Amino acid sequence: MEPIEALERIAFLLERTGAPTYRVRAFRNAAAVLAALPRAERRARARDGSLTRLKGIGATTGRVIAEAEAGRVPGYLADLEEQARTPLAEGGRELQAALRGDCHVHSDWSDGGSPIEVMARTARDTVGHEWTVLTDHSPRLKIARGLTADRLLRQLDEVERINAELAPFRLLTGIECDILPDGSLDQRDDLLDRLDVVVASAHSELRMAAPAFTRRLVAAVSNPLVDVLGHCTGRLIGERTRPESAFDAGEVFAACARAGVAVELNSSPHRLDPPRRLLDLARDAGTLFAVDSDAHAPGQLDWQIHGCARAEAAGIPAERVVTTWSADRLLEWTRHRRVR
Repeated sequence: MEPIEALERIAFLLERTGAPTYRVRAFRNAAAVLAALPRAERRARARDGSLTRLKGIGATTGRVIAEAEAGRVPGYLADLEEQARTPLAEGGRELQAALRGDCHVHSDWSDGGSPIEVMARTARDTVGHEWTVLTDHSPRLKIARGLTADRLLRQLDEVERINAELAPFRLLTGIECDILPDGSLDQRDDLLDRLDVVVASAHSELRMAAPAFTRRLVAAVSNPLVDVLGHCTGRLIGERTRPESAFDAGEVFAACARAGVAVELNSSPHRLDPPRRLLDLARDAGTLFAVDSDAHAPGQLDWQIHGCARAEAAGIPAERVVTTWSADRLLEWTRHRRVR
């Protein structure tokens, strides 16, 4: 195994289990340092033990590099691979095998931690997807470096460049667009209309009274520019918690079904949204679904198994999950919605 490949694989495996960011960064930083070295110097330093004299390479990362250079699978990586044999979730394997893409992925253009190309290559090479939708945040979410109209336009050019290199894999254009308090969207309509997929999510004023929040979500999903309703309750679970927003889920999901909008099964272990009782309501309302990772780092792309397990437990058939569709079928669906 190439040392850089070993370091990147370790970072991926750490991310998928929610390891602290500083631990993940240590391996990615070491990979960057190593990539900047001439191969001859890399090998010489691995032999004489001087790798750790370089800024950005410590004792653990240096040992990983040395073991890989010696033709061995690094022990640290072997241990992580063994741990990875334990599933992240119970169930969901059949639906996971049917997935062909992911409608909700972030890059370092907003609040993600990795470049667009790294996210796309990981989706293709490690996760095995055929397509992925890039959905960085919209401008109102300044804390997440949401994309202004000008930055979004520049991102479209970057996606075109990456697609030329990664074909036949397809990186689809998209956005996670903030739903404003009145139900309108936080980006120009003409730009949203250019995108392949629009995920609409509420990120602020989550404690609105239920009738007002219901009207807000219904207005958003009734907009033909919206394709997916993201993390509908806004809840956070785990170490950092936030209660669900209050709204009439039956009314909202009925509106989704009428409009052909997919309800997101957000697979982040910090969200797992919607909760099971609402998932059952959406299923019975006849909505489509999108099992999404909401990944902000490459290793988090593997989180879709959480959503797959929840979808299978709720009896949601794979044909109603848009992330099992081909890119062509997905685009036919979103384009048809734009002109309805």
